[in-house]
Amino acid sequence: MFCSPETIRSSKRAKTIVSVATSLTASALLFRAITDNIIPTAVHDYFSSNLQKLPTCFSSQLNLVIHEFDGLSADHMFEAANVYLGEKLSPLTSRIKVNKLEKEKELELTVDKDEELVDLYNGVKLNWVLVSSPIERPISNTRSNEEEEFASSEIRHFELSFHKKHRDMVLRSYLPYILQKAKAIGEEKKTVKLHTIVYNSTDYWSSINLDHPATFDTMAMDPDLKKFLVEGLNRFIGRKQYYKRVGKPWKRGYLLHGPPGTGKSSLVAAMANFLKFDIYDLDLREDIDCLIELDDKAISVEDDDEVTLSGLLNFIDGLWSRCGEERIIVFTTNHEDCLDPAFLRPGRMDVHLHMSYCSFSGFKTLASNYLQIQEHTLFRDIKDLLEKVETTPAEVAEELMKSDKVEVALQGLIKFLQRKKDEILNFKSSKNSITKHFKKLKI
Repeated sequence: MFCSPETIRSSKRAKTIVSVATSLTASALLFRAITDNIIPTAVHDYFSSNLQKLPTCFSSQLNLVIHEFDGLSADHMFEAANVYLGEKLSPLTSRIKVNKLEKEKELELTVDKDEELVDLYNGVKLNWVLVSSPIERPISNTRSNEEEEFASSEIRHFELSFHKKHRDMVLRSYLPYILQKAKAIGEEKKTVKLHTIVYNSTDYWSSINLDHPATFDTMAMDPDLKKFLVEGLNRFIGRKQYYKRVGKPWKRGYLLHGPPGTGKSSLVAAMANFLKFDIYDLDLREDIDCLIELDDKAISVEDDDEVTLSGLLNFIDGLWSRCGEERIIVFTTNHEDCLDPAFLRPGRMDVHLHMSYCSFSGFKTLASNYLQIQEHTLFRDIKDLLEKVETTPAEVAEELMKSDKVEVALQGLIKFLQRKKDEILNFKSSKNSITKHFKKLKI
């Protein structure tokens, strides 16, 4: 076999390279063995750990870590990021976590672990990754002679990476923006709850979804009164800093009074649906109208549960009322003039609202709700009768529900109002007759 001079020279160079590499490797192993024996372990570990950090020191990326829990408390920033990123999912996202709570109406979509999501904020690229680390904790199983089994769990955190030059922008602008957006998303999707007290129960409060359909659009109220209420609620919600500045608790009290059936409970539901506020219904088991005669005596609720007038007033504007966020307090009663003056003083009930009988404008709202009509030839007759007859929105609604045919339902309402008008005339006539009779007897 013959080889050219160039091939021979290449072969010699290759052997030289291999020989040098082998020599360097041997020298490195020898140096490591010497340093392991001579250099103290602590010093060796110090230099080793710092050498591992060299790539990070020269990297242009900064990583922020947001843990799910801070000790035993849930981290608000983690929760906000989870909600915010759930709205940022795109068709390109390959893994999505789906959750459905028992009492919630909608599915909750969030980022799944190890799934990268890119967000853009003011032209800056920000990379998010949800990292999950499995942990195991022993759980005692009483069914197997106290043998321990392990249940898998996880600890999660978000890693947010971006260029180092955007550090201040992310901390001062981007993260506060996420907190604000997450709050808005939560309020929009929030399912309003109705909480009621369960006496003689360990849980005390029981809650259900408030599925009451009442809104300000469906309330049979005077349009100007609706406008007044909506503007007042919006103003209240936007004045957090104002209440803080003047040193007053961020709360507002409403007293709704009027005959039964005038929509007091429906208005409470409409306010809750408008504000996305939960309702905490405190049933005193006795009408608060009676408090004027009780002074500071206990209102008996059950054998061991009782509510006092002083305790109730402290709930409204005592020290406890200055704790927490915004709060709307609503009292309903059929007889405002029977209430204890302590309830009515300034600062407790800011708005006194008389829920009156059904007006013609209220009837038109009900006709739109129940019959889906805005005008009809019979409206004029109904308007004339409503000006002479006191009837509640509940009574009008009941009549309109008796038939799906517009003509039949309106005629039925007219007959109902006419009967009430005749009853009033008969009552007045009987009263006049009795008065005349007693006058004759006196003579």
